Amino acid sequence: MKKIAIIGGGIIGATLANYLNTEKFEVTLFDEGIGQATGASAGIISPWLSKRRNKKWYQLAKDGAAFFPQLIQDLALDSSIYSACGTLLLREESSLLSLAELAEERKLDAPEIGEIRLLSPEETAERLPLLREHTSLYVSGGGRLNGRSYLKKAYQQAQQHGVTVVKEKAVVTRQAEQWQIQTQNQTFLVDQVAFTSGPFVKPLLEPLGYIVDIRPQKGQLLSFETPLKNSGDWPVVMLDGEADLIPFQGGKMLLGATHENEGMWDLRPTEEAFHQLVDGTRHFLKDPTFFQQLSPEYLIGTRAYTSDFAPFFGPLEDDPSLVVASGLGSSGLTTGPYIGYLLAQYFNTQNWETTHYQKPIDLYVHK
Repeated sequence: MKKIAIIGGGIIGATLANYLNTEKFEVTLFDEGIGQATGASAGIISPWLSKRRNKKWYQLAKDGAAFFPQLIQDLALDSSIYSACGTLLLREESSLLSLAELAEERKLDAPEIGEIRLLSPEETAERLPLLREHTSLYVSGGGRLNGRSYLKKAYQQAQQHGVTVVKEKAVVTRQAEQWQIQTQNQTFLVDQVAFTSGPFVKPLLEPLGYIVDIRPQKGQLLSFETPLKNSGDWPVVMLDGEADLIPFQGGKMLLGATHENEGMWDLRPTEEAFHQLVDGTRHFLKDPTFFQQLSPEYLIGTRAYTSDFAPFFGPLEDDPSLVVASGLGSSGLTTGPYIGYLLAQYFNTQNWETTHYQKPIDLYVHK
């Protein structure tokens, strides 16, 4: 039985661990848990209205969103982890009209978008009573994913399937025909390695002689406990600005997230992030001071970006026993599970064809 090590237990690594054939492979997942973007995230799964020009990225994100029904069934995700709650977009009315046209066009090959409706100001406030009256675009197929809860469930499921989880820092070196994984307390020899540790892929691969196109970006998310206990029925809201509003069950509300290039690896909460995110909601709320009256929990992680903002994933051309995945940026909750699934299919079948999703991987990782 061949041995596989997964270095990085974020959304890609945790999903990969669940879809690997553990009757064929002995699988060990390593994750130190420091600075992980997934564990500090909650996201909106609604890629269809993006105006990014990268057609390969859109195809990946579209198929990533379409993958969620299978993911829900395979990992037994309940509504506290993922919910197809719908999405509201708040923009100027002229922008909403063009977005509605784009949504109708993209629905032709993405029926999971669901219902597309321009809502009156009164209808918007009815859908989410925290908002003041404002014209919006409603897309019924949008969803929300709690990254921290997803990882907890994915780890449980993987361990039930026979995956070993090691919560220690791992250092990888080449040992003849195998890979050595060294932690503080243990040494492992494996046949194949998957590096799925976001921005940490770069410092892990550089000692192996690889040049990696990755930069870290700090992201801060604010989590509030509110008295609005019916919030689980509300849609997620993409505001006109950086702050998105993500309601969960039991009055939990999230605002996020910041994009701090200079913050890089810094995991300290900042007052600036609070004001940036809270101030970004004021114009849209019935009570502009609503979030200012509450004390937040800060969720802070480090994202990975490439120079062209596109992700990369798959086996390296010079060594197919070494698989990498990174560069997901702020769309990781949409694309990450599907990438994990695709990587598992590579290990399980040795078949790999993803040119419709990404550029050649050696543009991002090479010697």
